[in-house]
Amino acid sequence: MLISLLRLYARPYLGLLLGVLVLQFAQVMASLYLPRLNATIIDEGVATGDVGLIWRTGGLMLLVSVAQGAGTVLATYLSARAAMSMGRDLRGAVFERVGDFSEREISAFGAGSLITRNTNDIQQVQMLVLMSCTMLVTAPVMAVGGVIMAVTQAPSLSWLIGISVPVLLVTVGLVVRRMVPLFRSYQEKLDGINRVMREQLTGIRVIRAFVREEVEAERFDGANRDIAWVGERVGRLFILLFPLVMLILDVTIVGVLWFGGHQIESGDVEVGTLIAFMAYLMQILMGIVMASFMTIMIPRAAVCAERIGEVLATDPSLEVAPDAVESFPTPGTVELRGVTFSYPDAQEPVLEDLSFMVPAGSTTAIVGSTGSGKSTVVSLLTRLVEVSSGSVLIGGVDVRAAEPEALWEQFGLVPQKPFLFAGTVASNLRLGREEATDEELWQALEVAQARDFVERMDEGLGSSIAQGGTNVSGGQRQRLAIARALVRRPAILVFDDSFSALDVSTDARLRAALGPATRGVTKIVVAQRISTITGADQILVLDSGRLVGRGTHDELLASSPVYQEIVSSQLGAEAAA
Repeated sequence: MLISLLRLYARPYLGLLLGVLVLQFAQVMASLYLPRLNATIIDEGVATGDVGLIWRTGGLMLLVSVAQGAGTVLATYLSARAAMSMGRDLRGAVFERVGDFSEREISAFGAGSLITRNTNDIQQVQMLVLMSCTMLVTAPVMAVGGVIMAVTQAPSLSWLIGISVPVLLVTVGLVVRRMVPLFRSYQEKLDGINRVMREQLTGIRVIRAFVREEVEAERFDGANRDIAWVGERVGRLFILLFPLVMLILDVTIVGVLWFGGHQIESGDVEVGTLIAFMAYLMQILMGIVMASFMTIMIPRAAVCAERIGEVLATDPSLEVAPDAVESFPTPGTVELRGVTFSYPDAQEPVLEDLSFMVPAGSTTAIVGSTGSGKSTVVSLLTRLVEVSSGSVLIGGVDVRAAEPEALWEQFGLVPQKPFLFAGTVASNLRLGREEATDEELWQALEVAQARDFVERMDEGLGSSIAQGGTNVSGGQRQRLAIARALVRRPAILVFDDSFSALDVSTDARLRAALGPATRGVTKIVVAQRISTITGADQILVLDSGRLVGRGTHDELLASSPVYQEIVSSQLGAEAAA
């Protein structure tokens, strides 16, 4: 999966990557050339007193060093640009794919895991690309080139390389082998701690209301200890690796000095040659150390790439037809034909054989006990989930045959839990329609009974709204969500239990203003409060996912036992009549 991701998302930057590789190769060749020049100065210049040779060779070394430094800076810039650009493209691809997911896929992955995959996981792959650009050529060329140069420089000492290099490779290999499963576990633990943290931040009011701070603190502490335990084991291996590498390196240097010193004493090796051999030995071992860095990063990046690939390889359950239509012959009409819907692995369907028709411009209410499938109907209408069987028709077109953007443009949805985005009152309302004027925004606020409190804000439409609308009350948030749907001017308005957060008087004023403002618009109202839907053209009564009643308020009072029970529980039979 890692190779597939790199092949796909690094392809646009092959030119940059090729330039980096060329620069890195030139840099390594320069570093391999410098010890030989240094040996020349010591053995041929200093030993013979040839000052001219010292100046010429020293000047050449200075020129090579400056060129090497410039190449390093340019290679770092190009590699950083390529890696960051690839990470940007990968994040965009994951975000786009998640945007196409239905509620089913999002629930399967979990919001916390999806966030981790699009941040930390992609960052690991991105860092691998960056380090690969820096070390992919440097490490092997430096190690192999160093061996060749060292052997040619001092063949009598080359046996030390034959001992130290295999020992170093085996040591690094054993450590890296133990790291692979730890990295996989670490990413899973990171998912867990993100999930717990997200739940606690989202549900902070519930936690405080039930005095569960200590319990949640212990829960977070458990997740925190889990990831710390895995991180500690990874850290131990890192701590173990570098002392072992340095031990092998130091023992090798001691061996070179010991045996090389005897050979200098006997005249078999020059001082400059020994110094150059030590420099090449350092380059060989440093090349292996850099390669060990890569081998440490690759397992973690491979695990992250696998997790990213799972998201990119998951096809949304809501497929778009190749010949998807964008026009609707009968705008505003809604029809369900024998619809059955089941959640994955559920024992029983949420909705079963549900059929009804909503004429354009009419008002239809959906009532039922908790868990009867009311909100699921809303999700099916807007195709947030796919029917298990049957069909949903909007404007005379099956939602599966409609282009998603065109389908969603038919709706103005006020969800059960209204969500406001960080920004201003105006920016949130213009989510419904970007080109809406300030006058249209005020009109929508007036209908939604929100104008009064927005006018009291310091900057009116420009007043700040916190993420999630946490700086306004629940009722104000609900009214702003209703105004946002009105600004959209849709063919179908859907209110998913949108009036429950409003007091009775505000609810009555809103419904009185809503009628004239939405004349000709189809309205579907999911409601718990019977008083909000008594004037609906038709009321649909759901019970355990089945349609058990249909008609006006008076008709259902006379014919539907389920509706009578709901009404009597709220209003009393006499008050309702």
